[in-house]
Amino acid sequence: MPTAGTEESAHGDAKGIGERVQALRTRLGLTQRQLAEPRYTAAYVSTVEAGKVRASETALRYFAGKLDTTFEQLATGVPAGLRAELREGLVRAAELVDAGSGDDAERLLAALVAQAAGHRLHDLEAQLRVALGNCLLRRGELAVGREQFEQAQVLLADEPLPARVRAVRGLATAHQLEGDVRYACFLLEKCINELNADGLPDPDALLLMYATVITPYMDLGAYERATRAAGLALDLAPQVKDPVAVAGLHRAVARTLAARGRYEDAEGYLVKAQELYQRREIRSELAQCHWMRGYLHTQHDRLADAEDELRTALTMLRETGGTFYAAQVEVELADVRRRLGHHADAERLLQGLLEELGPGRGAVHAAAAHRLLGLIHEERGDAGEAERHYRAAIPLQEEADVIGDLADTSRLLGDLLHRQGRTDEAVTAYRHALTRLARPGTVTLGPAPTPPPLHAPQ
Repeated sequence: MPTAGTEESAHGDAKGIGERVQALRTRLGLTQRQLAEPRYTAAYVSTVEAGKVRASETALRYFAGKLDTTFEQLATGVPAGLRAELREGLVRAAELVDAGSGDDAERLLAALVAQAAGHRLHDLEAQLRVALGNCLLRRGELAVGREQFEQAQVLLADEPLPARVRAVRGLATAHQLEGDVRYACFLLEKCINELNADGLPDPDALLLMYATVITPYMDLGAYERATRAAGLALDLAPQVKDPVAVAGLHRAVARTLAARGRYEDAEGYLVKAQELYQRREIRSELAQCHWMRGYLHTQHDRLADAEDELRTALTMLRETGGTFYAAQVEVELADVRRRLGHHADAERLLQGLLEELGPGRGAVHAAAAHRLLGLIHEERGDAGEAERHYRAAIPLQEEADVIGDLADTSRLLGDLLHRQGRTDEAVTAYRHALTRLARPGTVTLGPAPTPPPLHAPQ
């Protein structure tokens, strides 16, 4: 037996349908009889327009044909072609980003979000919010971007998990950039396990999750887990239809290979990703390839080549609105400038970056900036300033739980203190890092995500 609430909802739905039928009929200059015949009566049309009865799907499709509209517009009030218009808007926003008009892209997406929300197109509203969230992350509006992904998840709460993975991915990325790297891993691992729980999962959704979790794994120093995720994702790649997603995987795989010293193999995967981004003219992603290539050159001590690649990445990121990512690239560029002996230039870069980065806003890279400043001052013989910067880096690394970086900074601080004869303080610094490394839940993140089943259940 329907409740009063469901009766009221059904009545309201019937009323809205009736108003739309009447408005369209009047606009076309049709009488109720002309709309009704030959299948229905004018009295039935009158009852529908008065909202006293909800027309059947068959009747609505019949009326839609005579009113030169769609069934969806009559049934829900969504104008004909609106879905296509919103999807075209998503494509246009991506084009604006690559053309360097990020502000225009955000304004367009915000307007489209309002339009989708007004017509209760929750699936498209969620997609638009994810795109808007990604734009906000690129320019460093991390908290506001995170809210967009959270709202997208709410809108998609009743949808199958594969429909929600891009919102989950965006939310995890926001937490990672804010400095909560371990929680980002938790979100991604939880999603991976749920995707794998029921038979053969959606390969596109699963590959996206595996490719995304590699970066926070690397930040945490969980290199074996990152390598395993890369291998599982590569196994899925032949089943994936989206070449851009596969290119993103290749870029992530290159990072795991570089961490293991396999630079030539890393370069090979990077070339694959770069070729696809160039064909698609996706400059915002192509910039990431230049960034990674700069890192590879640095590891080979090809510092001039590294600087060229990093400056190319910087230019492309700034031109495509990725100002927050550009700040992260500048940390690596400052390291290259330091290695080339341009300490003053490196220091200027890093001091400027620390005005943009910090707790809750790129904590990992803020800590890296402090660590580099410590090295610069130590190389100059200014032990006091070096110590200050090392000590500024450590709490940021603790907050982000990047244990490998924390151990390295603590070692640098310990060595500095030991050279000054401050042995007890040096021992405390060394012990601090070792204690964090041995803390339960630090070396491992809990059980690793389950691998995808090879076959669907019988």
